[in-house]
Amino acid sequence: MTAVTAEGVGFRSRRGPILIALMLSTGLVAIDSTIVATAVPSIVDEIGGFSSFPWLFSAYLLAQAVSVPVYAKLSDVVGRKPVLLSGIGLFLLGSILCGVAWSMPALIAFRVLQGLGAGAVLPMSMTVVGDIYSVAERAKVQGYLASVWALSSVVGPTLGGVFASFGIWRGIFLVNIPLCLLAGWMLIRSFHESIERTKHRVDYLGAILLTLALSLLILGALGGGQAWAWDSFISLAIFAAGALLLATFILAERSAAEPILPAWVVSRRLLATTALTSAGVGAVMFGLTTYVPTFLEGAAKTSPILAGLALAALTIGWPISASQAGRFYFRIGFRNTALLGISVTVIGTAFLALTAAAPNVLVVATGCFVVGLGLGLVATPSLIAAQTSVEWNERGVVTGTNLFARSIGSSVGVAVFGAVANAIYARVPGGESDPQTIVSASTAVFIAVLVSAVLTVVAIIAMPAGDKESNTLKMPAKDGSAISRG
Repeated sequence: MTAVTAEGVGFRSRRGPILIALMLSTGLVAIDSTIVATAVPSIVDEIGGFSSFPWLFSAYLLAQAVSVPVYAKLSDVVGRKPVLLSGIGLFLLGSILCGVAWSMPALIAFRVLQGLGAGAVLPMSMTVVGDIYSVAERAKVQGYLASVWALSSVVGPTLGGVFASFGIWRGIFLVNIPLCLLAGWMLIRSFHESIERTKHRVDYLGAILLTLALSLLILGALGGGQAWAWDSFISLAIFAAGALLLATFILAERSAAEPILPAWVVSRRLLATTALTSAGVGAVMFGLTTYVPTFLEGAAKTSPILAGLALAALTIGWPISASQAGRFYFRIGFRNTALLGISVTVIGTAFLALTAAAPNVLVVATGCFVVGLGLGLVATPSLIAAQTSVEWNERGVVTGTNLFARSIGSSVGVAVFGAVANAIYARVPGGESDPQTIVSASTAVFIAVLVSAVLTVVAIIAMPAGDKESNTLKMPAKDGSAISRG
């Protein structure tokens, strides 16, 4: 377990340097989530591959998603620190290679390496927070971490827009170099943990099967209707192979000594529903992150900087509500807080879908801000509810599974949204540069995002509100004591 037990939350407390290190680590993923989308048109202009650009996000998110369970399991074995440092190292290497990419396929491949690093960074940061802060303190810590997303939501699009405007889009990746080095140094210097070493077996077979299965299913979703017809042999073969590998993965997990995704993670109602909720959050968030800049730049002829700032409204709204989520879930419970948040999210996504026919920066920014406010009240309480229902030796897997679900929702969502948009672009020669076609495709994507938000309502309603699975789920302890499973 971590050896840190100091009182207080903030930069001046004994845990302050660790908090700063975690904020820096989180900042790597936070900035990347907005800076790349802003520069997509500039990237395509130089190296081509417009129809493949969704894979800049899908490949990254896929690599992030499939690696999270492995990192989560390893963190419960060797500790959080070595896994987190390894993730930062991979993210650094991937960023350097992305900065020298010579083609869209090469850039996509190097984004995979970045995704493998991100798969360790964000989940481990969240897990460390769960380790060293009580449930009452975590509400305050979320405010600090939320400020990272708020800052990144402005810095990311602004930097991406500046780099794109000057034709130096490679800078969006190279800027990660000093951030990675600083985050790694802070962690080495400040975070110390002592782990009771025991012999474990990592489920490599499960990891390989899961990676292959998800890769094929997402490939089928992204290529359907674009690279091949939905009912073609290659489409059916890809989906069939993906489903077969997924079934094989499920069977293999039953006999694995230490499965990468233990059965209890999905058999407990609380953990299963919070994971589904997290998947919905990922689909909504990255659906807008991927397509809002392209929509504004292509349909409204907005500059990359303004398009990025419109998107930044989403990641400004999120931390504002996330920092206040603790006030809500202490009073009305985790589920009711999440229900409040998803209601706001549905309103925001519906607003975007209804107003897409008349592209306007301020209107889109308003819709994104409302969506962000809602997501902040969904993501924070659902994750903390899952974390507080288990002990230290299970927290890594639980946190990893929750963020794994978010990554899966993100990657599958982007793939599906990409398939929807590409199907519309394919109907019109040169449709990706025709403003009216861009409006039609973006409207379809926004409607699909709205559907994702509505489906997430169902998952949240299914969350336990009573105390069968966690006798403190409805009203967590305010004294900072640990919350155990019911």
